[in-house]
Amino acid sequence: MAILEILEFPDERLRTVAKPVERFDGNLGRLVDDMIETMYAAKGIGLAATQVNVHRRLLVLDVSEAQDDPRVYINPEIVDSEGSETCEEGCLSVPGIYADVSRAERVQVRAFDRNGETFTEEIDGLHAVCLQHEMDHLEGKLFVDYLSPLKRRMVAKKLEKQRKIAAQKPDRAVL
Repeated sequence: MAILEILEFPDERLRTVAKPVERFDGNLGRLVDDMIETMYAAKGIGLAATQVNVHRRLLVLDVSEAQDDPRVYINPEIVDSEGSETCEEGCLSVPGIYADVSRAERVQVRAFDRNGETFTEEIDGLHAVCLQHEMDHLEGKLFVDYLSPLKRRMVAKKLEKQRKIAAQKPDRAVL
């Protein structure tokens, strides 16, 4: 398995609309495993293929307390939703930034698993929020798109400043 590079806002590749997965093979299985490893290494609870520059309709998530229940959704589609809730969201592609976003409280999702088997499930709470957040990535949408243009520009400037500061820090040797 491998840790994949996570694209960061405002990288335009994050705006790519993902295409459906058509082949359920060993390459897909390796990508799923790499995405799960990358998500855990980054201390995230969800990761869409778009975020690792693979523009296929695939996402992984794990909202379990122990981070031991990875879920895989391939070609997911929300077939029903109800309610509304506002939660503070963050994103591995927009590090250090959090904002309130309103989403459906409960959703019914239909998807394929890593073996190409179809399943349908009803989910709510953090699981539903995370799924909707990751599905936005598959459409080329980020949670900052729910913010005003002014706030979005402020986020971009803050991230740029963070990158410049990080680039100026010399690497330290660990003995």
